[in-house]
Parts: sequence; C-alpha cells; structure tokens
Amino acid sequence: MAEFGVMAYPDLSPMNEIKDYFRLASKYGFTRAVSSMLSVEGSREEIIAYFREFIESAHGYGLKVSLDVNTGFMKKMNQSYEDISLFHEIGCDVIRLDGSYGSEHDYIMTQNPYGIEIEMNASSRLIEKELIYFTEKNVGRERVRLCHNVYPQRYTGLKWNDFLEKSRILRKYDYTIAAFVSSHAPNTHGLWEAADGLPTVERLRDLPIDLQARILLATGGVDDILIGNAFASEAEFEALAEVAKPPKSLENSRIYEKIKAYGPNMHPFGPCRKLKVILEKDITEMERENLLELVPQLDNGDSSEWIWRSRCGRLINADRPIPPRLYGGEFFPRGSVVVVNDNYRHYSGEIQIVREPIVNDGKRNLIAKLAPHEEMLLDLIDANDLVEFYEFKTY
Repeated sequence: MAEFGVMAYPDLSPMNEIKDYFRLASKYGFTRAVSSMLSVEGSREEIIAYFREFIESAHGYGLKVSLDVNTGFMKKMNQSYEDISLFHEIGCDVIRLDGSYGSEHDYIMTQNPYGIEIEMNASSRLIEKELIYFTEKNVGRERVRLCHNVYPQRYTGLKWNDFLEKSRILRKYDYTIAAFVSSHAPNTHGLWEAADGLPTVERLRDLPIDLQARILLATGGVDDILIGNAFASEAEFEALAEVAKPPKSLENSRIYEKIKAYGPNMHPFGPCRKLKVILEKDITEMERENLLELVPQLDNGDSSEWIWRSRCGRLINADRPIPPRLYGGEFFPRGSVVVVNDNYRHYSGEIQIVREPIVNDGKRNLIAKLAPHEEMLLDLIDANDLVEFYEFKTY
C-alpha cells in the first residue's frame, strides 16, 4: 500500500510551523517526513541539535524521517559509508544518498548495524548498476529504498517517456520507489528558491495534486508519494487522503457473484484506478447509481481502442429501464462517459469511457465527462484494471 509523505525545509521555516505541518500530515494518514541536511547552515553541533528536534517532532506524529545527504556533507559531519552512528544517535530512519560512494561502499553502508535504510537516487543514470550489485549481494528491501529527484526549475523535470522507461527498469529489483508531487497552495517554498512547485516529472507540474499522485501510482513505477514543496493546504491533504484510501473490495461488491456465475476461474484483476468525472445535469438516478455506486467497475480485459467498457450496470440492473436521451453532437468526444440506453436493450446499463471519438447513433446517453486532464490517467488503465468513479469537486 502506498505511503504518503511531506518535505519540510528547516532553513526556510521556523520549527513551530514545521511541527504544525507534521500534525496536519499525520491527521490525514501521512507516514513519512523528508528533509535535506545539505542546505542548513551552521556548525556541526547546531545542525545536530536542529535535526534531533526535527526528528523527535516527526516521530511524535508517527512520521518516519528521511534525510537527504551527499558524500561531502557526510565528511563535514565526520561520517562515512563505514560509520553512520550520528544518524542513529539523532533517530534518523532513512538516509537518502544524493551522491553515491560507489557500489561497493554503498553496499557497506546498507549493512549498517542500526537498521537505518539507505535511499538511493532513482533518477540517477547509474542507479541500475548499483541495484545489480545490491542484488548480487542479496541486499533485501528492508535495507534499501529508491527515491526520485525533485526539480525546482520549470521545464527541467524528467521526461515522461524517460520516467516510464526508468520505472520499468527499476521495478525489476523490487525496492520501494518514491516520487514527488507539487502543491499549488499559495506562497509555497522549497529547495533553491523553488517557486514553481517541486515535482519529479515535468508534465505533471501544474496538474491538481491528487491527479499527479494518481498518475504516478497508475504507472506502476511508484510506491510512495511525497509532496515536494511546503506548505501544502489542508484541502490538498484531504484530496491525497482520498487517493490513499483503499478501493472498495471486488469480493464484497454486488457484481462479484454475477461474475463468478460465468465460471469459477476468473482472470486476475489489476489494481483499482480512481477517475474523477463531472456529472451531466440531466443524469438520472439510475444512471448515477450505475456509474458511482457499482464499484469497482471492471471490463473483461477485452475493451477496444475506442472505448473502455464496464458490464456491471447491465448485469446488476438488467431489468431497470434506461430511456434514450437526446444528445445534440454528431460524435461523443474523447473523455465522454456514456451509458448504453434501451435502444440497445441487450447492453442497456453498460458504462463506457470514450477513448477515441465515436458516432452518436442514439444508443448511448452522455452522463458525465472526465474532469480536466483525467484523460492522461485514462491512457494508463490496463485491460484488467478495476475503475472507481467519483465526482469532481474543486478545492
């Protein structure tokens, strides 16, 4: 199950505000806190004192702490790959190595006696070489994590296709992978005077925060979601908590027995994807029920390139009428959510999402549209994935 976390900046925020942020994160089920030791000025003793308080506060709210370091900083603090006792003394849970000591020395660091996890830079072009070495040494997932970079400067985040390819490569090694999303709350701050958010992937930078998270998780290449800039709004926390909420169980749904009736050997279903929709004003209660209450929706792994289809409504509500309703357009555009009406009685009640424009032949009612930018998530729904629709609300 995905973990969610926040990043806080001791060089930019007073400790009392950071503690309030931890409290808010904890309220919405977040379990991770991240910070960078690299940008904090002061003596060795001052840095130790600050982060000791930082960690105690985060732990008080049930947050596991990851601290970003590099080899130069480690030397400044009289630490090395062979000795990370200082991090144990201040209670650090995870050390994120922004720069590597090299595979052999990084391996030694993963074998520290304190159980401190070592988080490697997932965006590094050399990361697979490290992971191959770790695999050869049988380094378990309880010792190593992966975390992508953040990119403060607009237009510099990872390319979408490069991110997908990197995810495909890294996933083979079965370590937990984190990536960053951006808050759009006013007056946020972050590394290196960040004013345009702090995402991992450039094309996600300006999307709503929950959609960024749903897209990253839908790629299958990310386990944990971290908010890169601070301070995110409570409404954004609430939206991400909805993403983190476990989907409705297929086994406990009304559709499960209907599916089993087709045969005892059901094909395996994938994860549940949550899609936001804007409901049409004239949607009926029957259509709303088919769309929002029959959860999760599912296809049979055989949807075409034109539509994604769920047979749930037609199986559960086969005897309840869906009268045809006039729609003025010649075509249903991409992103339309339609229900088959009684002009095609055998399929009446079936929910469909339009992937490519289809002709309006009078056999479908328009009941909703995907909310803005949700089409990007639609492209990531695999044939066997489950889908849960919920109504778009602004925040």
